[in-house]
This record gives sequence, structure tokens and C-alpha cells, in this order.
Amino acid sequence: MNIIEHFVNGKKFLGDSRKTSKIFNPATGEQSAEVKLASTKDMSKAIEAAKTAFSSWSKKPPLQRARVMFKFKEIIEKNFEELTRIIVSEHGKVFDDAKGEITRGLEVVEFACGIPQLLKGEFTENVGTDVDSWSLRQPLGVCAGITPFNFPAMVPMWMFPVAIACGNTFILKPSEKDPSCSIRLAELLVEAGLPEGVFNVVNGDKEAVDAIINNKDVSAVSFVGSTPVAKYIYENCAKNEKRVQALGGAKNHAVIMPDCDLEQAVNGLMGAAYGSAGERCMAQSVAVAVGDVGNKLVERLTKKVEALKIGSGMDKKSEMGPLVTKEHLEKVKGYVDIGTKEGAKLVVDGRNLKLQGYENGYYIGGCLFDQVKKDMRIYKEEIFGPVLSVVRVKDFDEALSLVNEHEFGNGVSIFTRDGDSGRTFASKVQIGMVGINIPIPVPMAFHSFGGWKRSLFGDHHMHGPEGVRFYTKLKTITSRWPSGLRSDPEFVMPTMK
Repeated sequence: MNIIEHFVNGKKFLGDSRKTSKIFNPATGEQSAEVKLASTKDMSKAIEAAKTAFSSWSKKPPLQRARVMFKFKEIIEKNFEELTRIIVSEHGKVFDDAKGEITRGLEVVEFACGIPQLLKGEFTENVGTDVDSWSLRQPLGVCAGITPFNFPAMVPMWMFPVAIACGNTFILKPSEKDPSCSIRLAELLVEAGLPEGVFNVVNGDKEAVDAIINNKDVSAVSFVGSTPVAKYIYENCAKNEKRVQALGGAKNHAVIMPDCDLEQAVNGLMGAAYGSAGERCMAQSVAVAVGDVGNKLVERLTKKVEALKIGSGMDKKSEMGPLVTKEHLEKVKGYVDIGTKEGAKLVVDGRNLKLQGYENGYYIGGCLFDQVKKDMRIYKEEIFGPVLSVVRVKDFDEALSLVNEHEFGNGVSIFTRDGDSGRTFASKVQIGMVGINIPIPVPMAFHSFGGWKRSLFGDHHMHGPEGVRFYTKLKTITSRWPSGLRSDPEFVMPTMK
């Protein structure tokens, strides 16, 4: 059995802990590996290595750090196919989706290549008589990232390229369900010339997470996952005086206006709701049908959901692969059961899907509910599977209120041909990321990613300019050089003259 170890100080690290976790191929249900789970002692060793590396890495000129990122970008491109296969084999998403994930992560590496420009401060000459003032950004120290199973390449790459380029060192605690991609990225960083200890991967469970939270040498923590865990990490990192950004759950809506290009809206919904088997924090799991568009919307969705091509992610013809684990499959099926009991109309039922040759895989077909009400659990809670709920409302104002009343505020879209509707919606909706005729409004790397309300705990969004601000601290310097003149002491608040 393949044993996946940690990666610390530039090489594989076995650690002292005997705990392991099983890894399965979601397409077949067969165990493919075991991963070592770190103890608190193991994590402390990794953090100590990162702390030691920080003293020299932080002193490197930004241009030298950028050159490592440029080389890393080149090496990822050379190993693109290998990384894609690793993701598909452990997560299950289809091949092209895995390629798209790596591309979106690579865009952040490209952004980090510009760190010399991004770290430039501000200077003001003569803020007072013969007094100058300037600001600069300096790295924090050891930073940590705790990442989810659904994007084993992209989400870590939303964090560590910016953190490292800013001069920090980094500890990555990936999901124990699909950790191999993170280990491979660590190896490629070494190949790119990153010094030992600057980037480390430590696999683990809650013990490893708590070891990060409680270690005084960790200055900042980035997290993506469920809202309960995000809140736990946010609260406990704050108690330990750490900087933290913790991205939580989502229930993303797509508002379908009667005047929209319905074919465009349906196609957008299909990809956003069923892409990656719905295992995305930006998946659109609620379609809000406004006015009389509901019947036509459900009719067109039904045909396309029933025609979904479901199979192994390695099959280039597949449009949707399996869920990540058997336990998650049962959880998603359980939500479909709940929806039927709550009185929603199950238009397409994918629970009994069986694929020849993949009978033990973690597959479920696309599910489509109509007549969903806002007090139902399938509307309120994040399912994280290929389940789309259609809610019907009478007009634009009711649709806007429905979206704003939900506890999550990650992403939302509106499909319309009317500029006034689009502009008003974008202005008044209480959501962090908004799409207008765009089904998955994930910002590009040179902007920043993050939600509102219970979808984000912390002050900074992820990657882009917000990422640079998160992974650096601001220092402002005010100076005056002696001119030979002496002045009397002043006992009032200094003001510039």
C-alpha cells in the first residue's frame, strides 16, 4: 500500500505519529493509499523548520522571490498532465475540470510573479517642514493554510504563492482525502529553487489543525471549508492573537429573470450546479425563477439533467464524476430524502444511478427539485452535491429579498437582458461575488475572492491585492534629519508645521 508522508524542510518527512487515514479512488471505491496524520509534535517540527527558514527567506529581495515563482510557473506547465491525473484519481472530478482548477491556481502564481511591484510602498516628501514620511509592507513570519478536498490544487495555490512571494514561510495542511497533489506541488517548488523549509506540507486531522492554532510561532492562518469549522478556526486563532481569513459555506443563488436569454441561463446553471458534482463553494444550488419563467426553466433543465454524461473522471467524455467519498455520497442522498419529505417536488432523481464496471464507485446522478420553499432544509443548508433547487418568486424585489435574507453570502448571479435590473441587483445584493449573466463569478487572480456574512470570517478576501495585504504588515516611517538647530521640548500632540 502506498504511504503518503509529509513534506518538511525540502524532503519527505515520516513523522512520529502512527495515525493514518485511508485514501480511495472515488470512481472505483478501491483504496489507493494511506496518508500519515501528524501529531502535535510532528507539526511543531514543521513549524520550527519554517521559522528557521524565515530569517533568510524574508531578507531575499522581492525580485529574487519573484524569480522562483516564474520558475515554478514554468515547471507546473511542464507537469500539467501529471497534476491533473493526481487530482482526478483522488478527488474524482472530470479531467477538464481538474485542468481548469490547475489553471486558476496557476493564475495566482502569475500574479505573485509581480510581487516587486505589489510590495512598493508610498512616499511623501515634506509632510511637515523638513519631515518625510513613507510606508512599506513587510512579511509576517510563518503562515499556515488549511484547505478542503474539493480543490486540492487551486485553493492551496490561492494561498501559498502570495504568502511566499511576500517573504513569509508556509505550512500547508491539505485535506486528508486527497493530499497527493499538495506533496507534488512541494516537490516542484524545490525544483524551482525554493529554499528548504520555506514551503512545508503536513497532513493531518483536527489534532494537526489545533497544533497550528495553538503554536505561537504561526502568525497567520488561511482556511477554506465549512462554516462551523471556519468559525472555530476564526475564534481560536483570534484568541491566540493570529491574523486569520476563514472562508466558510455557501448557498449560491442564480436569479432567472423572465427577459433573460433562457438557453444561456440554463446552460450556465447546468455547469454551475452539476460541474464537479456540485462539490464547489461557488456551485449554484438554487435557481430563483422570477415571474412566469419557472415552467420553461424547469422543463429545459429537466431534459439536460437527465442527459448528463456521468462516469469516471478519466473518461474524457464524462461531464460529471463521482463524489469524493462513500460517506459524502450517503450525506448527499440523505439531503435528497429530506427534500422529498419536506414536500419539494423531485423532478429528476439521481439516487439510484449505477454504472457498469463502476458499481462500487461513489456516483449519484443529477437531482433537480422544484417548488422548494425557503423554510426547507434543502434550501437553507449547503448540500455540496449535484442537487439543484428551484424556488419560484413573483418579482425582482422578492428575488432580491430572498437572496439577502440567506445566512450565506458567497456568490450569486442574475440572468437578464435589462441593464437596470442587472445594475440594481449588483448594487443592492448582500453577497461578496456577483455575476451578471455569468454563472460562476470567481474573480481573476488580480482581484480577490471572498464572500460576506457567514461565508467569510475575517477582514480580508483571498489572493489578489487583498492577499498581499493579508500576508504583510504595514510599517510607516516618519523622519527628520538634524540641521544643527535645537528646539525646545513639546508636551502636546505633535502636528506638522
